[in-house]
Amino acid sequence: MDQGLQQEGYTTFLARTGQEGLLQARSGTYALVILDWMLPDLSGFELLCALRVESVQIPILFLTARDAVEDRVLGLDSGADDYLVKPFSFSELLARLRTLLRRRQQFTVKTLTIDQLTIDLLTRNVLYSGHPVELTPREFDLLAVLINHQGEIVSREMLVEDVWRQAGRLTSLDNVIDVHIAHLRKKLQTVMRRDIIETVRGVGYRMN
Repeated sequence: MDQGLQQEGYTTFLARTGQEGLLQARSGTYALVILDWMLPDLSGFELLCALRVESVQIPILFLTARDAVEDRVLGLDSGADDYLVKPFSFSELLARLRTLLRRRQQFTVKTLTIDQLTIDLLTRNVLYSGHPVELTPREFDLLAVLINHQGEIVSREMLVEDVWRQAGRLTSLDNVIDVHIAHLRKKLQTVMRRDIIETVRGVGYRMN
């Protein structure tokens, strides 16, 4: 995996024990941590908890062979940003990494704005001219991605990875994406009196 990531253009640093990984992660110089549950001397779970207790906010992708629902819930509730069960395809790993890195870039700012529409990424509140706009969690995530890339085409593949957190293009989600976009568009049109979401036929959407 380490060699494969380097071939994809990533700079990697390998820690062979939990204690070594904890020391490296504390430095705060890494964009992301890929963490295995089973590590010598300190488990990945213990390492994860230690970092979050110390308020180290680096994104963490948890790898484990433990696929029980309660294990996934435990990992996510303890502060993991994503969870990948072994065995997994390398392409899925890359997709998860891209998603986490894009999400980290989005959260370097607390608010995103377009026209008089403001969304707070921390509180997940949306305001237009100071008045609240009620959105579902999925609609909020769609709006955040579109505004963060305003003026750019956001492909369906990006929405599948960033909003639905699934790897690769899943055509079964096309209709689901369309429905959520339609609901979001209607709510925004109601308050803004114009349509700011452009459908780019066969590709995706663009926030104008």
